[in-house]
Amino acid sequence: MDVRKIVVVVEDAEAARTALGWALRNLLRCGDVITLLHVYSAGGGGSRSRKKLRLLRLRGYQLALSFKDMCSGFPNTNIEIVVAEGDQDGAKIAAMVREMGASALVVGLHDQSFLYKLAMRHDDIASNFNCRVLAIRQPPSSPFDSTKTHVITTDASSFSMDFSQVDMTPLE
Repeated sequence: MDVRKIVVVVEDAEAARTALGWALRNLLRCGDVITLLHVYSAGGGGSRSRKKLRLLRLRGYQLALSFKDMCSGFPNTNIEIVVAEGDQDGAKIAAMVREMGASALVVGLHDQSFLYKLAMRHDDIASNFNCRVLAIRQPPSSPFDSTKTHVITTDASSFSMDFSQVDMTPLE
């Protein structure tokens, strides 16, 4: 069995945590490598001091470590952490995913998701990735207990790129 490299985008958003949890339960096989990728933006202008960049990198690494803690219950999983400076429109993430040779990219889909920004900048976002892309959408807030079973449905795909959007909804 081939070892797969699964890249999970690390963001300070509940949707990103949901996406990692989904990947661990539904996508991960024994021996796969999970790369927790966090890309931070230093903002525009020339005021990017070394201290500010160091602080942003450290916060990104700490965030990635909190995601790594979620993986502790899954033995035989190799975890890598990559923290890099880039933009918020997804170009850096796409370049790094290609460079890593990922077999899958898992993203928490939310209002500020880089996938939306990338789609607005490029007519054909499929050309940005060379792997399967899974966008996991957070279940809507509801009065239901969050420990209930979730139904997973795939409702979008593209012929030029293996893209899936997974909606998680509570059963009533």
